[in-house]
Amino acid sequence: MLLSKLLLSIVFISMGGVHTSGVHGDPEEHMNAYQLITSKGYPAQDHWVTTEDGYILGLQRIPYGLNSKTRTSLPVVLLQHGILGSSADWLTNLANESLAYILANAGWDVWLGNIRGNIYSRNHTSLKPSQKEFWNFSFDEHALKDLPAMVNYILSVTGKTQLSYVGHSQGTTMGFAGFSTLPDLADKVNLFVALAPVATVHHIKGAVSFIAGYYKELDFLFTLFGDGEFLPDDDFNKILANVVCPLPGVDEICGNLLFLVCGFDEKNMNFSRLPVYAAHTPAGTSVKDIVHYGQEVKSGKFCMYDYGTASANKAHYGQATPPNYDVTKMTVATATFSGGNDWVADPTDVSELLPKLPHHVYHHNIDYYEHLDFIWGLDANVKLYPRVIDELNKYKV
Repeated sequence: MLLSKLLLSIVFISMGGVHTSGVHGDPEEHMNAYQLITSKGYPAQDHWVTTEDGYILGLQRIPYGLNSKTRTSLPVVLLQHGILGSSADWLTNLANESLAYILANAGWDVWLGNIRGNIYSRNHTSLKPSQKEFWNFSFDEHALKDLPAMVNYILSVTGKTQLSYVGHSQGTTMGFAGFSTLPDLADKVNLFVALAPVATVHHIKGAVSFIAGYYKELDFLFTLFGDGEFLPDDDFNKILANVVCPLPGVDEICGNLLFLVCGFDEKNMNFSRLPVYAAHTPAGTSVKDIVHYGQEVKSGKFCMYDYGTASANKAHYGQATPPNYDVTKMTVATATFSGGNDWVADPTDVSELLPKLPHHVYHHNIDYYEHLDFIWGLDANVKLYPRVIDELNKYKV
């Protein structure tokens, strides 16, 4: 995240730099998603799916859990990460605390999605990440192209007609947009579990709100000086993970920077895992993706990307303004889980969203939860995931 990197850069520079030789840190800092899974003794598979516009997405699969009595024809669930994240978000806590492993042990065939542009999805049939054209996407493409490609591929491999979908943050945005717009996609999902549900973000707080207020300037600067990529996974992440965050006192700074972005819940974060989190996140996205959320903060609407002028929007959409995503058209059963201390999926935005969902089957709010507690909270395996599994079990096929 931009603010975290900038502030941590200041910490790093003020210390005069730190030599990395001989510093190895936690082995999980150096693993990819496949290795994270196998290091804990679970079976793992890498899969690749090509979208209709040529992006090649990397997926990981945990086909069954430890000591599974049945290893075939298990119910299928797709876990979709949030903005700037990756499939590793579901894997970087301990095995008994991470939703992916917990679901596998509960008898699920677990698939982990990755959107175009992150560290696991940087390939294309004709474009390269060094080209600006590669980064011409926002969450519209994640919802309307990436998500259908992943769902169709998973159902083809497993032979199932439906799967369950669990999204966190932008993973829920993809669900709300995709399932309300593409009826054929919605028919393939038996339950949508929305962790920290994000549709409108008009009441977002914290550093994200500050950055979003300057989305036009960000767009200009990155167009002028950048290649369209926003916060890729790079060697600087590894320096933060291996050198800066583990230093005495600095671990709390790293943690508090996350809180500055997502909300405060210090007691529910395992500070010893911060170097692992920092090694895998941010995993990269496009500037256009960030700008799209900035537009949503300003407009208060849940709509497609705004190209800035009536003529440009008309060229893209056939109308002067970007089309709205109408969640009242969703046919998928939806269970939502929210946090009272969440600055991204703000309680006001969530409260305005829920009455619009025509097939809203369950809601649970945890008063002290902030945005990252849904994937990294110390007590998520006790307070949250059992309820998620209860809902999933009602719809599994």
